[in-house]
Amino acid sequence: MADTFLSIQNVRKDFGATTVVNDFNLDVERGEFVSFLGPSGCGKTTMLRMVAGFEEPSAGRIMIGGVDVTNLKPNKRDIGMVFQAYALFPNLTVAQNIAFGLRVAGVSRAEQEARVKEMLSIIKLPDFGSRYPYQLSGGQQQRVALARALAPSPKLLLLDEPLSALDAKVRISLRDEIRAIQKRLGITTIFVTHDQEEALSMSDRIVVMYGGKAEQTGTPFEIYNRPATRFVASFVGTLNLLEGRVASSDRGAVEVDGQTIELGRPIEAEAGKPITLALRPEAVSLGETNGREQGLSGTIGDVHFLGSVIRVKVGVGRNAVMLDTFNDPASPPPVAGTPARIGFSPRDVLVLAD
Repeated sequence: MADTFLSIQNVRKDFGATTVVNDFNLDVERGEFVSFLGPSGCGKTTMLRMVAGFEEPSAGRIMIGGVDVTNLKPNKRDIGMVFQAYALFPNLTVAQNIAFGLRVAGVSRAEQEARVKEMLSIIKLPDFGSRYPYQLSGGQQQRVALARALAPSPKLLLLDEPLSALDAKVRISLRDEIRAIQKRLGITTIFVTHDQEEALSMSDRIVVMYGGKAEQTGTPFEIYNRPATRFVASFVGTLNLLEGRVASSDRGAVEVDGQTIELGRPIEAEAGKPITLALRPEAVSLGETNGREQGLSGTIGDVHFLGSVIRVKVGVGRNAVMLDTFNDPASPPPVAGTPARIGFSPRDVLVLAD
């Protein structure tokens, strides 16, 4: 990248005989918001802790601002960190919590007060400086924790699942605020989460991790629409999997339960070989429509009325395809057990690698 600020190079972390992060590489641009996304145990928090300096890599190196910080202590890295637990000092007021890092750094009282006032304004709690943590809601406490991390003006902000302890409505509101603050300050940020919606909505780029490795790195659009592996495709978003066999590798013809669909592009598998195809629910419609000229016949299974959307499962032999259709008051929903035809575009069909 033209302005790489954080560079993680061939990093590995072993705990005894167990490797939890393996050959991890990533360059993060200055001011970029990058999320580490993956299930529990995939190594994302361990990787974040190595960037922070709380864990030392077994191999590889970490560069921040062109400086090798691999063996530097956390307080020498100029980072701010927000944890899942708010970790506020209960005996200090909100203002004192925010000023803590400034006081440790020897910043004058006048500068502390000015910076605290600025941070309270940024987190939209201008009149809360004299309150104590127990007088705040969970979302307010996490905002204060964010302000405390940002007050010393760190060059790098690390967020370790900071929203997971909050209820859904507060989580959505706070993630928008965090992103707005990050953009306003232009601070390089690494965000760890297992929540795909958080990663997709907040990030400039996403690193999908599995088994200690980076399965795929890309923009939210790329990760969702062009998953590189079966794991990424199944972990990010909802996915329909169709098991079939290659009828023609040149034409991209695939037989699914006795029906043939044409992908219109070559498939890297020999004729007769098993193959897995994937379709996002939003890429499927009831009936073949303009632009969705490929289709499969099946039978309506479960039908769930969700208000503005009706979620329909269509059985295609031993496969099942989920799709969403908008509720139309003038048209009743499909009836379970009736024949149906689903339509989709060949370009929306993903051929999954193991």
